[in-house]
Amino acid sequence: MQQVKRAIVIGASSGIGLEVAKLLIGQGWTVGVAARRVELLQGIGATAVERIDVTTDEATEALRQLIGKTGGMDLFFYASGIGKQNWELKEDIELATVETNGMGFTRMIGEAYRYFASHGGGHIAAITSIAGTKGLGPAPSYSATKAMQNVYLQALEQQALSRGLNIRFTDIRPGFVDTALLSGDYHYPMMLQPGNVAKEIVYAINHKKHIRIIDWKYRVLTAFWRRIPRWLWRRFKYYN
Repeated sequence: MQQVKRAIVIGASSGIGLEVAKLLIGQGWTVGVAARRVELLQGIGATAVERIDVTTDEATEALRQLIGKTGGMDLFFYASGIGKQNWELKEDIELATVETNGMGFTRMIGEAYRYFASHGGGHIAAITSIAGTKGLGPAPSYSATKAMQNVYLQALEQQALSRGLNIRFTDIRPGFVDTALLSGDYHYPMMLQPGNVAKEIVYAINHKKHIRIIDWKYRVLTAFWRRIPRWLWRRFKYYN
């Protein structure tokens, strides 16, 4: 008898999270979904739905409740996040980004890690970004928090191995994706479609990839970025 696979998707109300949830359901997963706007979660075929705002203290308990409604958890997929260009370095934008991408990320990933540590293991997959590769002047807090996410997942992976825990990690680093996060007047190059990104994400999860940069154009780009020395990178000019 085939074992039921159970997944929790955080940030499933739109964009990549929604598309990944649909694909997992289509592959026979039992899926619990969560977001701030629960009305957008109806009708996608999920087993359980929960309202979760990752920036609140109540988010941890809400995640536990969602796991219970779903019947357990084998895969934790995290797609929540915010980011804006902030040329004027407005305080509210910087702090909100840190609160969501830093505190919220740590809160949810940490709870998933603790669950898997006490339930025999599992798989944590999270959307970070290629923006964590270098400090990006137009979006300081966004690129900084994405770098933090990259390193945090790497640290947890090392810790899990050291503790003998059967927890696998997949760090998903997309380029620019055509979602509400990037809506506005600015034109982003090499834009990716959420459906195509979701397919590559599910592929990476099913094949237990450690890091997946999406797509091939961004794999080339980030390989080039890493080779640019700091003295040259800080002289790079953006146009807003």
